[in-house]
Amino acid sequence: MSQITTINPATEETIATYDKMSEAEAIAAVEACHAAFLDWRKTSHAERATHLTAIAEKLREHRDALAELMTRETGKLLKDGKREVDICAAIFDYTAEHGPEKLADEERTHSGGDKRGVVTYQPIGVIYSIQPWNFPLYQPVRVLAANLMAGNRCVLKHASICTGSGLRLQELCVEAGLPEDIFKVVLIGHDVSDKLIEHKLVRGVTMTGSDGAGRHIGATAAKALKKTVLELGSNDAYLVLEDADIETAVKFSVMGRIYNNGETCVSAKRFVVTDKVYDAFVDAFVEQMKQIEMGDPMADGVKLGPLSSQEQFETVRDQVDESVKNGAKVLCGGEVPVRTGAYYPATVLGDVTPGMPAYDDEIFGPVAAVIRAKDDEDAMRIANDSRYGLGGGIFCQDEERALKLAREHFDTGMVRINSFGAADPNMPFGGVKDSGYGREHGGFGTKEFVNTKAVFLP
Repeated sequence: MSQITTINPATEETIATYDKMSEAEAIAAVEACHAAFLDWRKTSHAERATHLTAIAEKLREHRDALAELMTRETGKLLKDGKREVDICAAIFDYTAEHGPEKLADEERTHSGGDKRGVVTYQPIGVIYSIQPWNFPLYQPVRVLAANLMAGNRCVLKHASICTGSGLRLQELCVEAGLPEDIFKVVLIGHDVSDKLIEHKLVRGVTMTGSDGAGRHIGATAAKALKKTVLELGSNDAYLVLEDADIETAVKFSVMGRIYNNGETCVSAKRFVVTDKVYDAFVDAFVEQMKQIEMGDPMADGVKLGPLSSQEQFETVRDQVDESVKNGAKVLCGGEVPVRTGAYYPATVLGDVTPGMPAYDDEIFGPVAAVIRAKDDEDAMRIANDSRYGLGGGIFCQDEERALKLAREHFDTGMVRINSFGAADPNMPFGGVKDSGYGREHGGFGTKEFVNTKAVFLP
């Protein structure tokens, strides 16, 4: 039987080794989850809410240990891990509070308005969740909370490098009182994963990851007529317009590029700067990025830890090298340190143009691509010149104008104005184009995998 080994990317030390499940064991987990669904679907929204609230409290109780585990497995800063636990607890609480209202029956009329109709949102069964490593707790939680409230069950295939985090989440849910088979973690490879997608008891598939993986999973699910929600990659553009406040733009641009070691789908990645403020922004931005020192992600005050693995380090290094080979200029960083661990420095690339990985693709690490625009209109054109459409940002002192640009012109699922942030329980999360489809958070996720059923009364 093959195994999964987790490695601390900061020290290169082995953390743990796990046996992979066979196909039969993975299918047995799906079957157990489905059997549990038959009872869970009968519970009221209020009953489900009490379980979600209990899980939130359990996460807060184990906040420090969970954060430490995530840091050891993925290299994220310890403080970011603690913030991640807080966000997850807030998601469970938000879903418990607002889920019953979002999923309540709706009264309608039919037959010309003289007869009663009811729209009811009913659970459909086992939802298969395929999640990445950059947020080991948050990624599965945003699926789990919504679907537990909807009355579904969840089977999780987590990224192998954070296997311990996935298993610990499962344990804590049980400790909080969730019946054991409602949420199951399977330790499997891609071959068995495809078998689960196709399995008759799996009713929906949700996945976060690269657009390449999304195409494969979406196609596999489509062949089996399974609905999917896909949250894929992005190379989010942050626009620095002609009237931008440079101090604000630089502050949030640095934050947006190094948050979670730059390994965030909605990180600020391409900085599209108008000619009028280009020199002022770039000088200040590069100076602040130069001050970002790498260090032990467990230590207080450290702003940048290692990338999640040696494989991820090599990917980022090669993307930067290829961009430089094609004409990009290294404004700071870009030199691989001689040290233990998958560390890559805060890096800024200038003269970035189409045809480079820094322009066309997603660099999942602390590498900023600066692109010069002639004016505000050109900046928006460049921002939308991407196959991706997850998030983005606008720095502009005229907030109403920024809102109009965000609403009518920015071809993304999310836009930040004069700020940076990742996710909020009260706001929808998701993208367009090659960044996927479907929405989570804000109550939208609770209805992604339900049977919106019409009932006609006489």
